[in-house]
Amino acid sequence: MKQIRYFKIPTPLVEEQKSNRLTRSLYFTEIGEIEVEKGTIWSSDKKLENNLLVYCTKGSGIVMISNEQIPVSNEQFFVIPEEEKFKFYSVITEDSRLMIVQFNGKNSKLLGKEFSVVRNLIPSVNNMVANREMLFDEILNNLSKGFHDENLEYVNFCFGHLLATFIYANRTSEDVEAESNPVVTRAINFLNKNLDKKLTLNQLAAEVGYSPTYLTTIFKNEANYSPISYFSHLKILKACEFLDYTNMKVKEISFQLGYSDPYYFTKDFKKKMGMSPRNYRNRVG
Repeated sequence: MKQIRYFKIPTPLVEEQKSNRLTRSLYFTEIGEIEVEKGTIWSSDKKLENNLLVYCTKGSGIVMISNEQIPVSNEQFFVIPEEEKFKFYSVITEDSRLMIVQFNGKNSKLLGKEFSVVRNLIPSVNNMVANREMLFDEILNNLSKGFHDENLEYVNFCFGHLLATFIYANRTSEDVEAESNPVVTRAINFLNKNLDKKLTLNQLAAEVGYSPTYLTTIFKNEANYSPISYFSHLKILKACEFLDYTNMKVKEISFQLGYSDPYYFTKDFKKKMGMSPRNYRNRVG
C-alpha cells in the first residue's frame, strides 16, 4: 500500500477532539489517498480502533468484511465498523486508488446500521453533493496548513458533510444505484461456502436457477469477472489468509481449496499474486 496524500492527527489532538463540544460527536483521526498495487492485498493486522470509510476512485478488487468477500470497483464505497478486521485485494490488471478516512464519535455509532454494505455511486453533474473528491481535497489542503484548533474544527465539519454524501446519498439524490444483484449475491455466497470444491459453471448456474450464459453476463456486469474466474480469485484470497494466519503447508492449503495438484495451485497463486506461496509467506522479515 502506497500513501499518495495522507494525514494522521496526533494522539493528543485526537483526545482534544473527543472533548471538544464542536467535534466530539463526529471526528476523524486519519485521512488520505492511497494506492494498492495490482495483485496485492491491503489489510488490517488487528481490529480497527475506529470506523473506516473507503471510497474507490480507480481500479477494482475484492474486500473481505466479517468473513464475507464482496467485489468492489470504481465509484463504490463501504464503511468498515470499528472492532472489525478487513482485507482488500486489488485485481491483477491495474492498481486501485482509494480515498480513506478513519473516524469515530457518538454520531458514528448512530450511523452503524448503514455500514459494511458496498454501494455504487453514480456521479451526476446535476447532483450538488456528487463531487466528493472536492471535499476530500478541501480537507487535505487545509490539513497541510497545520493542526491548530480552528482548522481542525473546520475540517471536521467538512468531513461531516463528506460522510453525509455517502451515507445519505440514496435519500437525497439519484446518486446510488440499487444494491448488488441478488442473483450475483447468491452466487457469491455459494462460492464462498464451497471454496474447498472444484465447481463448474453449470453447477453454479443450477444452484441459482439461471442459465450459464445469463449468469455469466450479469456476474461480469457486477463483479468484472466471469463466475469461475472470480471463484479462482476467492480461492487465492483464502490461500493468502491461510498463509498469513496458519502454519499449514502449501500442499495442505492446495487440497483445502479444492486443487487436486499442488503444482497447479502454486502456478495459479504466482500468476495472481506475482510470487509463489512460500515467498508470500516469507515476504515480511
